[in-house]
Amino acid sequence: MDIGIIGLGHMGQAMARSLLRGGHQVSVWNRSRDKAEPLRAAGAHVADALVDACRGDAVITMLSDDDAVEQVVCGPHGVLDALEPNRVIHVSMSTISPALVRCLAERHGERNQSFLSAPVLGRPAAAEQGELFVLAAGDADLVDVMRPAFDSLGQHTFVIGDTPEAANLVKVACNALVATIIDAVGETLALAIKAGIAPKAFLDVVMTTALGSPLYQPYGEPILHRRFEPGFRLPLALKDMELVLATGKELVVPMPIVSLLRDHLLEAIAAGDGDLDWAAMSLVPQREAGLLH
Repeated sequence: MDIGIIGLGHMGQAMARSLLRGGHQVSVWNRSRDKAEPLRAAGAHVADALVDACRGDAVITMLSDDDAVEQVVCGPHGVLDALEPNRVIHVSMSTISPALVRCLAERHGERNQSFLSAPVLGRPAAAEQGELFVLAAGDADLVDVMRPAFDSLGQHTFVIGDTPEAANLVKVACNALVATIIDAVGETLALAIKAGIAPKAFLDVVMTTALGSPLYQPYGEPILHRRFEPGFRLPLALKDMELVLATGKELVVPMPIVSLLRDHLLEAIAAGDGDLDWAAMSLVPQREAGLLH
């Protein structure tokens, strides 16, 4: 496939490389061009303008939050203005609010433009290896068209339904679940440490048994060694918890655990950890237990 990628943070760059290895033609564009240039050596075409990344079979947007997506998609000379009707598919893979995805679907529909939502589960390392989990929602025929790209990016594609925003609800709910586990690991690890149990012994048990999942296992080593190189920074995790809470409010679903996670993320950021990976949230219970100063 001939695919454009707009947004070249850690995930966007890794996804571009994975698509190139899968044999796809890839054009890349980023608001700051310096993030696009390293992909030229890997075989990507570096687009001079956003519109140049919107001329193939599909264009993927992988951006940080609702504001960034609105600016790039809906702003002047954005994706909405660049897409040809009924030809190029816009695939939103950003973790954004279901409400914005609903709006994007309506805006594209008004222009007879094809639109899918397909956020992913997995870290940049998984994206680099084509081992993400793709959550796709929208017209089934469009999902089928995109399967070669999704197969290059992920180990499995889940079709959530024909309503695009459903994929984003599932994505933020899954992120809330992962955050719950990170927080719980920090809390139970603090208990084990205070009891005199070696952290490695405890984490070997839980990461092999209760948390023996590819979604959870990558967090074991960073938590053990307190090495939190950013793959998914704490402020982005905070943004996702806010999205879950806003969606819960809209649907009248109380979410007390997610409210606590939001507060723990705020505590971690207030402690100066805002540039670290969200696994650093596991330090909050350890601080509360007096293990860190």
